[in-house]
Amino acid sequence: MNVSAIIITKNAERTLPRCLESVAWADEIVVVDSGSTDRTLDICRELGAQVHQTPDWPGYGPQKNRALDLACGDWVLALDADEWVAPELRAEIDRTLAAPGNKAAFAIPRRSSFCGRLMRHSGWWPDYVVRLFRRDAARFSEDNTHERLIVNGPTGKLKQPLMHEAITSLDQMLNKMNVYSTNTALMLHRRGRRASLFTALLHGGWAFMRTYFLRLGFLDGREGFMLAVANAEGSYYRYLKLMLLSEKNHR
Repeated sequence: MNVSAIIITKNAERTLPRCLESVAWADEIVVVDSGSTDRTLDICRELGAQVHQTPDWPGYGPQKNRALDLACGDWVLALDADEWVAPELRAEIDRTLAAPGNKAAFAIPRRSSFCGRLMRHSGWWPDYVVRLFRRDAARFSEDNTHERLIVNGPTGKLKQPLMHEAITSLDQMLNKMNVYSTNTALMLHRRGRRASLFTALLHGGWAFMRTYFLRLGFLDGREGFMLAVANAEGSYYRYLKLMLLSEKNHR
């Protein structure tokens, strides 16, 4: 079976070499870039990836579909630039694709780090993500953020983890929170959803309780508490922004 690795990028020079090197075994690596100004494009060419630039940013789902449309392999492995495939996962992928049975896709447990700590609880482990799939049996949703893979067929599970350097600093966390809360609020607004201050407070409080207590975030030490607060803030601002969007349109 031929395997295409697909990656979307923008200014990913710090993490991209590790990502690309971890999938050097793939039959092709397709990178779709949305206007990088650092060494991202040079790194792609140096490490043998096909790199394609797009003039606009349509959102995560549409951009990943652009990369998917450029892939030629029977199977596709979709990665983010801050993820990488350890040798154990590569070996499991090889074994799985040698006899995939009737499966159209496979979910992979993702092991993520937060400010330098590998999270073992908090809803971050095991964080199954469907990333390995038959090219002709799946497509990403058109959502601007929190996109998902829509699979036409049964999905199996792998055991070895996909590694993920999710958050490296508080500045990165705050920037991501701002971008994701804005994009999600816009998406919800287009779907006709509405919110109030009470809604924002309720969702923020629930996000903290779910992360820190129900998902055992307290077992992840101080980083577990930090992540729970970040999730609460992200949820609070998402619905607060949705509230303001709704009020703006009714003025």
